[in-house]
Amino acid sequence: MSRPASVHDLVQSHRITAVIYAAAKLNLAEAIGGEAKSVAELARLVSADESALRRLLVGLSTLGLCRQADRDRFAITDLGRQLNETADPSFKDWVLFEGEMLAQSWSGLIDSVRTGKTAAELRGDGDDRYAETSNAPEWTRRFNAAMVNLTRSIVPKIVAAHDFSDARVVMDIGGGTGELIGGVLKRNPHLQGITLDLARCEAEARTHFDRLGIADRCRFVAGSFFDKIQSGADTILMKSILHNWKDDRCLIILKNCRDALPSGGTLIVIERIMPELATTEPEDRSCVMSDLNMLRGPGGCERTEAGYRRLAVLASFAFVGTTGIGSFSLVQFRKVGN
Repeated sequence: MSRPASVHDLVQSHRITAVIYAAAKLNLAEAIGGEAKSVAELARLVSADESALRRLLVGLSTLGLCRQADRDRFAITDLGRQLNETADPSFKDWVLFEGEMLAQSWSGLIDSVRTGKTAAELRGDGDDRYAETSNAPEWTRRFNAAMVNLTRSIVPKIVAAHDFSDARVVMDIGGGTGELIGGVLKRNPHLQGITLDLARCEAEARTHFDRLGIADRCRFVAGSFFDKIQSGADTILMKSILHNWKDDRCLIILKNCRDALPSGGTLIVIERIMPELATTEPEDRSCVMSDLNMLRGPGGCERTEAGYRRLAVLASFAFVGTTGIGSFSLVQFRKVGN
């Protein structure tokens, strides 16, 4: 991505989000399919005004999501195909989550910067977004689907970055509907797996395990990582968990993980790593934007490697090493003592 010419270019970025969200909501990637289609045909397929849809398609073409075959026919690009829910990778559910839920939350960023409080705290709703939304099934469904999109895209990198051959039972803490543990078990037939998360994720997780053919060696445990975590696993995974919480809550989670592991057990933390000094590189920008999302949303933060190491040492873990996996990093720790 080339550097913008001016602040005027940067401040219009919200328009790009709106354009991509509109395309996903209209199911345009699915409607276009594998060959160029006329605007008239697409308008019929997605129930849109023909003239307005053409303008949207031209906008998508400038973003590289569509290709204008001629004046009135458009084809989908490889990048645009990621808006198709059946694509691999697909980020359609993340786009819908971003457009319907996160974009609205960010409109109040100035209030969070002034006060240091999340959107929920400013509303007087408490400081636990996940507890707050436990009775909001649409939010839960959209959130889980978005997390599946993101996790599925990096599972191959996680499996390539860590050798699970010495592990026997792997537990994914806060594992949602089982996307991560499912990917790890499919690529490691010798493993048994456990997903720990709130009960609202259980039905979909069990269905997912059945679909993958791993239900005989993977189970779901309903519970909270703020409570006692059952023992039995020699390896614990946590992806995008600690960044949601402030240090005191992170220490509770980490100490519960330590208590659940045997001596020498492995803890794998998968998070974005905040740069010590931020640059204009896309990876840095992505991490910093996620950090601001944590400020506005659940109240946690993205941390440097030193920040994660400090927390883990306080919970009696020893640092083993860090491996970069794209925009995320895999940070490995080992339980010290009994």
